[in-house]
Amino acid sequence: MISLRRTCRQVVVLMLLGWGVTAIAESPPTNWPQQRPIRWIVPFPPGASADAISRVVAQKLSEKIGQSVIVESRGGASGQIAHDLVATSRPDGHTVLFVVPGIITNQYYMKNAVNAFKDLLPVIQLDNAPMVLLSRSAFKPTSLVQVLEAIRAKPDAVSCAAAGSLPQIGCELLRKYAQADLLMVPFRGQAQASNSVIAGDVDLMFDVIGSAISWINTNRLHAIAVTSEQRAASLPNVPAANESVPGFKLVTWHGVMVPSGTPPVIVAKMNAALNEVLKEPQVRERLEALKLEVAGGSVEAFAALMKRDNATYKALLEAAGVKPE
Repeated sequence: MISLRRTCRQVVVLMLLGWGVTAIAESPPTNWPQQRPIRWIVPFPPGASADAISRVVAQKLSEKIGQSVIVESRGGASGQIAHDLVATSRPDGHTVLFVVPGIITNQYYMKNAVNAFKDLLPVIQLDNAPMVLLSRSAFKPTSLVQVLEAIRAKPDAVSCAAAGSLPQIGCELLRKYAQADLLMVPFRGQAQASNSVIAGDVDLMFDVIGSAISWINTNRLHAIAVTSEQRAASLPNVPAANESVPGFKLVTWHGVMVPSGTPPVIVAKMNAALNEVLKEPQVRERLEALKLEVAGGSVEAFAALMKRDNATYKALLEAAGVKPE
């Protein structure tokens, strides 16, 4: 088990380094949980994979700490409704936020986005979600190298669906490695993007394997490459992108954050409890059924992951000329 004292020290170090140092008017209590429910805020509508993950984790967390954990879906505005709600909540461990990399990338698209490194504190990474590059079934290139060659041959002719933060980052990665422009087609969600690629209106898209596998298995979409470092167990015949293009990597994740100013002892208790939850067979089975890789680990490890990803996203989006609006 990860040491509670060590985790407290890690949180203090994060705060001294400038992560989540927003001042609060009144010091919150350090006992956790208190005798009231915990709100688990999800920045997506009910029914999405985020909802499924949150419910099984919240249920087991509730059983472990002996307090109700209520999952609330607050979708909309690219997650900002949920992000704002948690960032402005009392920092006492009773309002937590389920996060995806959009908590980092939103600041590059929206001027008033919550800043993950100032307004919130990391608690734990729940899982990794390998992604896959997909194409319409009639698209001629069948490998990542061929896709990049096609983009170079006819800049702005190959189209890529940009539906959300990580799918758009994936399109930017194609642009970077091709060193040529492609046609970025914005969508409000992955469902609309999938339908357009299946219909042949758009050439390419990125999606998590759990969402895409049914389309792949029924030949509605072609899997060109998985974008994790190694091949995915659920798609063993699909090559990893870096087998042919070293350094090409795109892995999303899910995690938990709390408002800035939450006492280190509370963050440490939450991290320890959630690490125990992630060991539960029912939780592991549910996440694996969604084609997710269970993560867990320290506060420090999650913070380091977020900072590494932020550096990658910032470089890609600034190179692409993306400006917050």
